[in-house]
Amino acid sequence: MSVKERKMTVVDLFSGAGGLSLGLVQSGLQPILAVDSWSAAIKTYTQNIDDHAVEEYVSRNLILPKSDIIVGGPPCQGFSSAGLRRVGDKRNTLVTVFSELIADAMPKAFVFENVEGFLTGENSEYVFDLLTPLIEAGYYIRLKKVNAANFGIPQHRKRVIAIGGLGFDPGFPEITHRAFGAPGATILGKNLPPTPGVLDAIGDLPVSAKEVSSSPIQGHFSTALDEDDLKRVSALKEGQTMKDLPESLWHDTFKKRAHRRVMDGTPTERRGGAPAGIRRLNGGEPSKTITGGARSEFIHPSENRYLTLRECARIQTFPDNFIFCGTLAEQGQQIGNAVPPRLGFLIGSHLKKIVQENHKGIGTQTKGRLLEFTPTESNGMSPALKNLVHQIHVRFSYSKTSPNGGQISI
Repeated sequence: MSVKERKMTVVDLFSGAGGLSLGLVQSGLQPILAVDSWSAAIKTYTQNIDDHAVEEYVSRNLILPKSDIIVGGPPCQGFSSAGLRRVGDKRNTLVTVFSELIADAMPKAFVFENVEGFLTGENSEYVFDLLTPLIEAGYYIRLKKVNAANFGIPQHRKRVIAIGGLGFDPGFPEITHRAFGAPGATILGKNLPPTPGVLDAIGDLPVSAKEVSSSPIQGHFSTALDEDDLKRVSALKEGQTMKDLPESLWHDTFKKRAHRRVMDGTPTERRGGAPAGIRRLNGGEPSKTITGGARSEFIHPSENRYLTLRECARIQTFPDNFIFCGTLAEQGQQIGNAVPPRLGFLIGSHLKKIVQENHKGIGTQTKGRLLEFTPTESNGMSPALKNLVHQIHVRFSYSKTSPNGGQISI
């Protein structure tokens, strides 16, 4: 049976709750193995997708079944900009494990997904940990930093995605929407429809329940705020954050973070992003990035309460019948960690088409190539990104760069 006559199979490494796998299933691909070391996430995956998920650490000793595609996103905490950067975090070496497992298994295609901090963590060595083994194995690769909002997901979620084809150009999914409501968001897709806003995603949900047990939709409940929190929340207008409040209403933890830059001498590379504290979302714009802490940070656009777990899941494009397992904190973390299923669907639909179109040339080339490297779509780059572009030139001998230093191609 040819690749055109059967469902293409997928192995999902570091699968988490299964957001990426769900999208791939919706696109017509067939996951046959999912691997993650977090028991709560494995239970969620099994509950919603299939029983082929296993609780196990991804290592070089992992035996993988033969599959058409391998996907995954090694844990990102070590180079996330959401908190302190952990130089030397051992979890980051899983990038190398991921690429070497693919180089050994030689699937027709692969997909890698991670946070934008992946590009500059540890002096950008993780980029080469990913690319070098795979190019040597014969993969043609396109690597881009994207904003999920450009793919119709109602949040600004910047992620690094690499797609590889074994001896063929894997292309890259086309953007579907024009993002707005964040710095630089309007660069792409000027003639495309605007990205849905927060209320487009959650506005048709019923009134949130007051207790977990009384919620008709899993996770759609909110607890009453105490007096101080209610004062803070009530004072915030759409789009405003803790720093827009009088300092007398700031959380003690926010005060410490706000003054940390000048008070404790924390090195620049370890400071993470500027603190925002709580934020009231703008109902007509895409949300800021949904993280594991969104339920205690993001305020509903028009109601004086925090988002519910289900609203966070909606913004991540999970359907309401997707059931999350584990404690409430674990459920929130699973939602925040996940690849939005809609993004998985678009990637899966693209891969399905491109692999079928190139099935005769798969594996016929012995040397791979980096066909595209787009670390930013903007005209400006940080010194760290400029250094990375230079290293890409040096290590891969590229001779052509776009005017803004974004795309590098042969």
